[in-house]
Amino acid sequence: MSGLKLFRTDTTIGGMTEVMPHLAEVEADVQGLVEAHMETLLGVRFLASEYCTGPIHGGRIDSLGLDENGSPVIVEFKRGVDAGAIHQGLFYMAWLMDHRREFEHLVRDQLGATAAAQVLWSAPRLICIAGDFTRYDVHAVREHRRSIDLVRYRLFGSDLLGLETLASVSSGTQAPRRARRQAGARTAADIQGASMADLATAVDEALRGLGDGVSRVERKQYRAYQRLRNFACVCPPQRSKLLVYLKVDPKRVDLAPGFTRDVSGLGHHGTGDLEVQLRTTRDVERAQDLFRASYAAG
Repeated sequence: MSGLKLFRTDTTIGGMTEVMPHLAEVEADVQGLVEAHMETLLGVRFLASEYCTGPIHGGRIDSLGLDENGSPVIVEFKRGVDAGAIHQGLFYMAWLMDHRREFEHLVRDQLGATAAAQVLWSAPRLICIAGDFTRYDVHAVREHRRSIDLVRYRLFGSDLLGLETLASVSSGTQAPRRARRQAGARTAADIQGASMADLATAVDEALRGLGDGVSRVERKQYRAYQRLRNFACVCPPQRSKLLVYLKVDPKRVDLAPGFTRDVSGLGHHGTGDLEVQLRTTRDVERAQDLFRASYAAG
């Protein structure tokens, strides 16, 4: 991986030994490794490998999956650098959008009827995993309307896999603007609503400002922020607070009653085991370190 060096402590010589990076011998090796651990590596539930798109279309999708928000995912693999990876993936994406019912049947067979009924067709994703990409690939992705992630891989030694997101673009829709009230006296409810809207805007700016490649996905029950995987989920504002769920281990946090809560094992919308309760913009500042920790883990 560009610029990254990995070293292992060598106790026999009291020093460090560099672990040299290398590519897979064949494309199928990296594909098999990722498919076997897709949910851990990509936050995507695996559905099918080498999926045939039929005699007319004449294609074979490397991997199909469903991400944490219910978005369909196509994963295409290339051993090294291949200028056709993105175009091939988009070719399959067009097929997928024309065969929604077939995909939903696959989801139902693999994950059940509930998952099939909640497929989010507004935000299908393409993840390209390859040994490397050109600067033209990165530029092309940023000019495209689809949700596309370019992920560079490297193998280190015999038991280490590195994944690096080079570009990530989302086709997620923007949150609708609130309609302005007609002239007239503002009630206490109006003021409270405006206050919560400002708080939601501050959280959105804080999460999207953590770094490049942050995508936002809108679901009815929550708004997800993701790099390759979700790192934050924000629920619609309640009367006096906003709930944010983060991919942070609650056991590593000094929990503060009324601010942070361990929700591992508890049902809630979105993903993440740490609940953060925000009531003012000052709380957003207070939560910045937690936001960064979850972003780094994602």
